[in-house]
Amino acid sequence: MSFSWAKPYEPKHPVMRWIDERLPLPRVVYGAIGGGYPVPRNLNYFWNFGVLAGLFLTIQIITGIVLAMHYTASTDGAFNSVNQLIMRDVNAGWLLRYAHMNGASFFFLVTYIHIFRGLYYGSYKAPRELVWMLGLVIYLLMMATGFMGYVLPWGQMSYWGAQVITGFFSAFPLVGEPIRIWLLGGYAPDQAALTRFFSLHYLLPFVIAGVVILHIWALHIPGSSNPTGVDVKDERDTLPFHPFYTAKDGWFAAVVLLVYALVTYYAPNYLGHPDNYIPANPLATPAHIVPEWYFWPFYAILRSFTVDFILPAKLWGVLAMFASILLLFFLSWLDKSPVRSGSYRPVFKRFFVLLVIDVLILGYVGGAPITPLNVALGQAAAAYYFLHFLVILPLVSKFETTLPLPSSISESVLHGEEAEAAPLGQNKKRGGAAAVVQ
Repeated sequence: MSFSWAKPYEPKHPVMRWIDERLPLPRVVYGAIGGGYPVPRNLNYFWNFGVLAGLFLTIQIITGIVLAMHYTASTDGAFNSVNQLIMRDVNAGWLLRYAHMNGASFFFLVTYIHIFRGLYYGSYKAPRELVWMLGLVIYLLMMATGFMGYVLPWGQMSYWGAQVITGFFSAFPLVGEPIRIWLLGGYAPDQAALTRFFSLHYLLPFVIAGVVILHIWALHIPGSSNPTGVDVKDERDTLPFHPFYTAKDGWFAAVVLLVYALVTYYAPNYLGHPDNYIPANPLATPAHIVPEWYFWPFYAILRSFTVDFILPAKLWGVLAMFASILLLFFLSWLDKSPVRSGSYRPVFKRFFVLLVIDVLILGYVGGAPITPLNVALGQAAAAYYFLHFLVILPLVSKFETTLPLPSSISESVLHGEEAEAAPLGQNKKRGGAAAVVQ
């Protein structure tokens, strides 16, 4: 669909013309994120988190490359290289280490908000199923990268986290233990495991960057979704990505980066675990082994199975943990409602709030000590998680009475009759202002 404001790329500088004739990369960038890319004019601030995720991925790659130059991937030197060499001897090494460590937490935080925005506004529905699935692939790669990075400081929680997480695979009969030995390169985390995790932790962010390119490419085919879930009809429904959304993304990113800087400078260890400042000791088990906070909901699901029933409880827990992520790939078939946006689905909206509360409870239980009360709370929350996606969501999509949708995006922004009566030029001017306000 072509729009009157979408001007073709015309380089003015002789050097840019020369490059464009031989390698039209600037033309591709202009069409992807510049003035040639039409975006729905009613996007709210929840649409900023995709850009933020890309920003934190960039921060992680840059800081990770520099840290790798000083890291010693050996069981004898890893702990000292992180806590002595990098933190004390390398110029600004403490800043690089804390920026990378807290950058992982912020990367997961903005990704979780990005995912829940997609769940609420139906970003997994046609024609964006592949966009959603590629996003989940990115998330799975992030989980693998985050786990391997947690092992690298080779502190107490690093070692025992690797021991526990890789031990999940031993729950599978026959093939589980050989897979675990293959992953670790032995029967317990040691030099072979540390070397493998370091190489994969360095490699996977570049794989993530490649899948991000596919994710953005797949998004540009149907175009961005929007809070109403209504398809773009004409040029009154859209604005050029630049300068409207580059400005909006830019100032919002500045605010988030300010919060990130405050955490990095003034509370760098708040999101970490103090036991990881103790060198790894295979003979001393920590009193409470927990992964990083962004794995807590899934860790709670894993721990919710305490009784053997046909299969061992440990195997049930591992299967449920993997299933809790994999079922998200099938949301477009589980939720058959023709309305995308939760804003026009009153029943869905209430259950979505319950889902958010449920995931927060799972997060609390995953990081809390094991007590009878916490176990019971985790079991109830895990049961509701699967009940929501496998039972409630299909039933709601089938029987729910939805609210009437606006006839167009411009109507939702310009309040009905104004969108139809105002001349096209006026619509464009007022729409630009409205988009910035929203």
